[in-house]
Amino acid sequence: MISLVSAGKVLWVLHVVAWYALRRPFDRRARKVNLKVDRRKGADTARLAVSLAGLGIIPAIYVMTDQPRFASYPASSTLFLLGIASGILSLIMFRLTHKALGKMWSVSLQLKQDHKLITTGIYKYLRHPMYTAFWLMALTQALLLPNYVAGLAGIVGFGYLFFSRIGPEEAMLQEAFGEEYSRYRARTWRVLPYVY
Repeated sequence: MISLVSAGKVLWVLHVVAWYALRRPFDRRARKVNLKVDRRKGADTARLAVSLAGLGIIPAIYVMTDQPRFASYPASSTLFLLGIASGILSLIMFRLTHKALGKMWSVSLQLKQDHKLITTGIYKYLRHPMYTAFWLMALTQALLLPNYVAGLAGIVGFGYLFFSRIGPEEAMLQEAFGEEYSRYRARTWRVLPYVY
């Protein structure tokens, strides 16, 4: 019988594969659209690298090698089940955001030619639901991988990206869309309804 630790590792890998499968078609389409604003170089590239380390590299090392062993703790069936639930929710949110954004989606601080402010679908309620999906992804990692370093690396890595990027991203959108964005901000939450 497979242990909870092994099952958590398998589910984490499947979660990452599902995330990639959902994103790939949108990434291919988005690359074909010309950019009007591109602020990926420099600080945003560093942010993405830190996030990748926390959400991908560090947990992958743990999944393949059990390292760092000193940071492991006994697996919990409650945390495992919560991890499954948050993983499913993160993928649903991830899909909803990509579907709503379509060609306007970008991995970084970029605006497309003829960029439109998306305010429909999940964006009717949240300005940054993609970040909501990534917070849920980081939570899923923490719940499925019983290792303080590997499990929490996603929260730390993505947290760095989020808190250092959200201000510049909103400033870029405010600059691009002016009063339209101000009205949109006034009627929506950033990433979590009734909280933030």
